[in-house]
Amino acid sequence: MGLTTALLAGGLTIVHHMPTLRLNTPVQYVPGVGPQRAELFTRLGLRTAADLLFNFPRDYQDFTEVRGIGQLEDDLSLSVRGKVEELDQRVSTAGRTITGLLIRDAAGDHLRAVWFNMAFMRDKFHIGQEVLLSGKVKQKGLVWEMSHPRVQYVDEAADADAPLLPVYRLTEGLKQLDIRAAARAALEGCTGQIEEALPEEFLAEHDLWPIEKALPQIHFPADGDNLKRAQRRFIFQELLILQLALGIRRVQIRADVAPKIDVSALVDARIRRLIPFKLTWGQEQAIAEISRDLQGEQPMNRLLQGDVGSGKTIVAVYALLAAVAAGYQGTLMAPTEILARQHAQTLSGMLAQAKAKVIELHGGISASARTEALRQIAAGEVDLVIGTQALLQADVKFARLGLVVIDEQHKFGVRQRAGLQAAGFQPHTLVMSATPIPRTVTMTLYGDLDISSLRDPVPGRQPVHTYIVEEAKRQGWWDFVREKLRQGRQAYVVSPRVDAGEATSAEERYEALANGELEEFRLNVVHGRLSSEDKELRINAFRDGETQVLICTTAVEVGLDVPNATLMTIEDGERFGLAQLHQLRGRISRGTHLGFCSVFAEPKTKEAQERLVAFASTTDGFALAEKDFQLRGPGEIFGDRQHGLPPLRIADLMRDEAILEESRGAAEGILKDDPQLARTELARLRALVAQHYGQALQLGSVG
Repeated sequence: MGLTTALLAGGLTIVHHMPTLRLNTPVQYVPGVGPQRAELFTRLGLRTAADLLFNFPRDYQDFTEVRGIGQLEDDLSLSVRGKVEELDQRVSTAGRTITGLLIRDAAGDHLRAVWFNMAFMRDKFHIGQEVLLSGKVKQKGLVWEMSHPRVQYVDEAADADAPLLPVYRLTEGLKQLDIRAAARAALEGCTGQIEEALPEEFLAEHDLWPIEKALPQIHFPADGDNLKRAQRRFIFQELLILQLALGIRRVQIRADVAPKIDVSALVDARIRRLIPFKLTWGQEQAIAEISRDLQGEQPMNRLLQGDVGSGKTIVAVYALLAAVAAGYQGTLMAPTEILARQHAQTLSGMLAQAKAKVIELHGGISASARTEALRQIAAGEVDLVIGTQALLQADVKFARLGLVVIDEQHKFGVRQRAGLQAAGFQPHTLVMSATPIPRTVTMTLYGDLDISSLRDPVPGRQPVHTYIVEEAKRQGWWDFVREKLRQGRQAYVVSPRVDAGEATSAEERYEALANGELEEFRLNVVHGRLSSEDKELRINAFRDGETQVLICTTAVEVGLDVPNATLMTIEDGERFGLAQLHQLRGRISRGTHLGFCSVFAEPKTKEAQERLVAFASTTDGFALAEKDFQLRGPGEIFGDRQHGLPPLRIADLMRDEAILEESRGAAEGILKDDPQLARTELARLRALVAQHYGQALQLGSVG
């Protein structure tokens, strides 16, 4: 006899326990799926019954607050359910496209939904379709109206009495009904087979439901309270596993032995003689923290984050010179050849009178030069190696590597960082980010690192005035730019695109400005499709003042340091994220002259408008990082390919900050007593840590 269920008020209640499926049963054998549909499920990564159980809904259709249209109240945010009766689309006298939708509810009352300048919405509906609309209602004459409502599509065969229905990710050919039916079958057939990962006393301590109770309620919740309890269970577990993985990585790193780099008073004095300016309080604090790490026997694993212009590079240079003074080699890895070469020039200039030898290693050097560089590195004939990802190649062998510095950490990933550390040595590691990192992100993507922060600007740097300029005032801006250029200043013009054919592409902006507003000045263009040699020649010409205006893409986002450049024009500003806009602005006013940044934009969304307003209102990179995180979320800021960690399936770093804090504390408590999760009652947790993060974080001893 198979398992039977009773659907009570939308909840799934198990009334008999005789499993008809196994967790590893292929999805095609789940009742209601079959071999043909199984292919569609596989596209979603759903290959077994267990996959169905842990394929959590991305949303829920909430019928608990649905009102009949005849019961609506003006200016309230409500939900309405009905069938599409009419569709229309027209262009207003102001040139706006207006898409309209008329629905009728079960009582025969009508509501109209409208969207402005969103013509694509017309194709998302058909007559007779049942929808759930949510938004603020207003009475327009005799008809209720919603502007830009949230839309959910209701399956006609949906459970009429269910207060909450799950909404899953779909692929072409599958409906919500198909996923729901398969999820129900998996829940019914696999009851009692899910092993509890969290000890009973831990569940009680943190007020968490056991998994057998939480699983049915996260798919088919009986009410909103049950849904919150079920979600909390899985959010907490997901974040706990991540925090345990990061904690174990910290433990493993500290178990290794690193070179002991003594930063004596004499070494400190010699390094400071090479620095031509007074360090800020933040720089002094960071140097003190790094020096303490270097003098220990455990490998330093530290993140140095700072705002634009806070002087991170000189802190890294101090650490590298300390390593050289102690008889070790140091290496600095940058994301681009331009930045690597600039670092090499800076270090070579500082060490012109010293014995330390600096060498470059990146894709721009010849094969013969690379062979000779590898020989010198392996023989210990060079002290500092400055390069790009070319440093990660297997044939790069150091004689006595003491310190690794990784610049612009967000351009690399966890795997790359770990890979360079594991190249036969356990050197100290300092990673830098010129993009201030939101607090919750530092607890996750950078949770294996100690953190130093630089918030104070370097003395002498002038502020930057930022403007969001209307198209009608474009000529006035160019008048201002010409005036400043005649005074001897230099300027950037940034476009998000390279390709010709669009009015604001870098190439076409160059042609337009060279033959128009800026024809009297010396211009050049730089973008990522140029060869390394050509790009460097053009950037050096701008750095040396031969070029007055550089039209470019985000090739200049980081690293380029031209103190005389005080003007920046950003085209299509709505296409850039806040962090990117802030980095671009950071290229100007790096000397003693005031900076002026003008952004031309046509934001089409509220989010884009908020982003631009925030950008113009502050130059505090830490505040902008939090705002960018709030607007776009971590998934947009740090994509999976970028940071190298598996994506979070249910937790949201912005929404679930409180649970993140609690899970971090819980993980620290567990690891304090049992650093390798060796106790029997933690075996399942240990397995989950290895499964999700063992490879990404190179947790070799966790399996």
